[in-house]
Amino acid sequence: MIFDAHCDVLMKLYVEPGSGAFQSKGSLHITYPQLIQSSSKVQLFAIYIPSYLKPGQRFQAALEMVNLFHNQILKPNPKLKFVTCKKDIERLREDEIGAMLTLEGAEAVEEDLTKLEILYRLGVRSVGLTWNWANAAADGALEPRGGGLTNFGEEIVSFLNEKRLWTDVSHLSEKAFWDVMDSAEYPIASHSNAYSICPNPRNLNNDQIEALIKKNSVMGITFVPPFLNKKGTAEISDVVRHIEHVCSLGGEDHIGFGSDFDGISETVQGLSSYIQYDNLINTLQRYYSEKQVGKFLFQNFFDRLTD
Repeated sequence: MIFDAHCDVLMKLYVEPGSGAFQSKGSLHITYPQLIQSSSKVQLFAIYIPSYLKPGQRFQAALEMVNLFHNQILKPNPKLKFVTCKKDIERLREDEIGAMLTLEGAEAVEEDLTKLEILYRLGVRSVGLTWNWANAAADGALEPRGGGLTNFGEEIVSFLNEKRLWTDVSHLSEKAFWDVMDSAEYPIASHSNAYSICPNPRNLNNDQIEALIKKNSVMGITFVPPFLNKKGTAEISDVVRHIEHVCSLGGEDHIGFGSDFDGISETVQGLSSYIQYDNLINTLQRYYSEKQVGKFLFQNFFDRLTD
């Protein structure tokens, strides 16, 4: 079974309506047929607000993506079930797949916690405070200033703690990461890799990884080639190198996957779409036990969900 903590299918459907229907072959990295034909059990769908949208348009865009989630992801595909908690996933039948909403970047809530409350009521269960740049909540990983959480960012984390939701540290500046780790009760990294293996500002250094481990969190290894190596192309062996490194820090129980499918233009060789998760699984099985592979693919993220 696979628990994938991050994809951008909703963004793709929003900004490129002609990119291909989710329930057909199309041009998406993740489609309904691929999920059904593979070992998918839970797929998280991110609400990401494109940078060209102006204040006043962003919350509306988030609502439109929720609508896309229901009308194009769930409604035509009876084996996909809307889930919001661990119990929902436990109730899935063997042939059913859980679909959960997340938020990537606080731009969508426009400095208004009421809007975050609305998205929570609509099913959002994980919130990343930023994308790569600064917003009203915090600085992102590529923001030159490198600032931490703002007062509004602290309010968001408090809200997430109260509702027992995940605070996603992927995309945060290092200062904001440490601010979040000081206050978040349920931190995760949905899609980040190891900086010591590939020094990219979007990756996490050893201290950050060890802090996640200490807080009993999970780090989703992602399939973004520039986050895997500096060569320009990436292979499945590069994914394994990052897993090996996190394991060397004591992270066997803290590794998952957040593919970032449909949020990337280049893909890993042999891992160019969801159906090729099998290639990764086959490689992992050469190096790790069945129990370990099961932890990486599903159990570690599942165990951190709240009821």
